[in-house]
Amino acid sequence: MIFAENDRYAGKILHLEAGHSLSLQYHERKDETFYVLRGEVRLSVEVDGRMKELRLAEGESYRIRPGMRHRMRAEAPCDLIEVSSPELDDVVRLQDDYGREGTTAP
Repeated sequence: MIFAENDRYAGKILHLEAGHSLSLQYHERKDETFYVLRGEVRLSVEVDGRMKELRLAEGESYRIRPGMRHRMRAEAPCDLIEVSSPELDDVVRLQDDYGREGTTAP
């Protein structure tokens, strides 16, 4: 759910059910920060060219910069707040479990 959007930023609330995940993806322009509002999420993120697994608990946050490959999975239901630059359609999907399509032009 998008709760705020203008030419400088966008705010979303994301809900992930247990066992669900976002695509393995990156953004060409979008810069985003996630804050775990409820639950816990497993974040796979590219650090120094290698994928690293992190656990983000309630109250923790993480910044994803443009070009950084990342994916989130929920082992239990969780809610996250995402605040990002306004390029909401800037998603380059590398792998997806649900058949979602999509890459965007730079």
